[in-house]
Order: sequence, then structure tokens, then C-alpha cells
Amino acid sequence: MEFERLQKTLEELRNIAIMRPTEGNVRRYMELEMQVVNRASYFADMAQRVAWATPELDPTLQGRPVNAQALEVFDQQQRAGRSTSVESLGRDHVLFFFYRSDCPYCHAFAPTLQAFEARHGIQVVAVSVDGGPMPGFPRARADNGIATALKVTQVPAVFLAQPYTGKITPIGFGVLSESQLLERIATVSSPTGEAMLPGATQRLALP
Repeated sequence: MEFERLQKTLEELRNIAIMRPTEGNVRRYMELEMQVVNRASYFADMAQRVAWATPELDPTLQGRPVNAQALEVFDQQQRAGRSTSVESLGRDHVLFFFYRSDCPYCHAFAPTLQAFEARHGIQVVAVSVDGGPMPGFPRARADNGIATALKVTQVPAVFLAQPYTGKITPIGFGVLSESQLLERIATVSSPTGEAMLPGATQRLALP
């Protein structure tokens, strides 16, 4: 009740100062506003002290760290966990890499996918939407209509597919880094990630 009264009084003084901006009206509003700011500042200081003394309430210990040294350790652990997850997916999943032979971005992205395949053990299946070749992928397939079925209008494009079920999910478009691939594959393949955007996953008859 005290807080509501303070809030109401502050609003009233503010309205009066706006409608009748005399020195007295503005001063009364600013004085009360300063009291509110000081109380809020003291509350913030108290909350910080409580958080420092209570680990489960400290936001800097939850999720992604803010300290540079801790952040480096966090990122290393994230990469290791995601790499293990992708290696496990590689047992029955593949990555479809849609490209055009005249696309400079596709050519720039291809070596990253080659290295990703070698490092994380998930097969990359290159699909040429124009029938042309791609260095590093001598067994690239010509598009048999799957690009149209998936509405691939921009390349390079990467999809995570499980051939025996026909389940296929977009990972991203454009040139991606290895860390981005790891993060996205680990996210979209998790139950939580699938539940977030169920419409993104399709089922097709895959070769």
C-alpha cells in the first residue's frame, strides 16, 4: 500500500509539473523522484549482495558466464558437448549441402563442410541444384527435385536429414562457421529445439 501511494503521488506530481511547469511544481516532482531513485539504488545494491552470498540467485553463475576467463571454459565445454552430440547423430543422420556451381559463397563454404565432416564424423551429401560440380565433393548428386520440395531458393543451404525416416530439418542458409554448425545442429536435434519450431521439420522420401 505504501508503494502504491508513493507511485500514485509521483505520477500526480509529474502530471502537475507537465501541465503547470512552475519552478515549485517541477522541484517537488524532482525531489520525490530522487527519493524513489535512491530507494531503487539501495534495493539494487542489496540484491547484489544477496546474490553474491547465494550462488543459486547469482545471475552471473547461471547460463552463459560474463567473465572472459569463465566464458572461455564455458565455450570449450559447449563445443565438446555439441561435438559428441553431432558424432552420435552421424550414426543415422547426414547433412544435405545444397549448392550452385556458379555460387562463390558455396565454394567458400565447401571447405568448412569438408573439415566438419572429417572432424565430427557426420556425412555431408552435396546436392547440385544446377547440375554443376563442386571441388571437394566429387560424388555430388544432381538435384532430383528435393530442392524444390524443400523450397530451397537460396544457397548454400544445409539440412540435417535422417534418411531411413525421411525426417529433414533446415540448419541454415549462407556461409556458416564450424561453431555455428555445431550449435545449430545440436539445437535443432534436441527435443526442446524440435518443440520450438515443429513446422520446420519435414518428412520426405530420401535417397
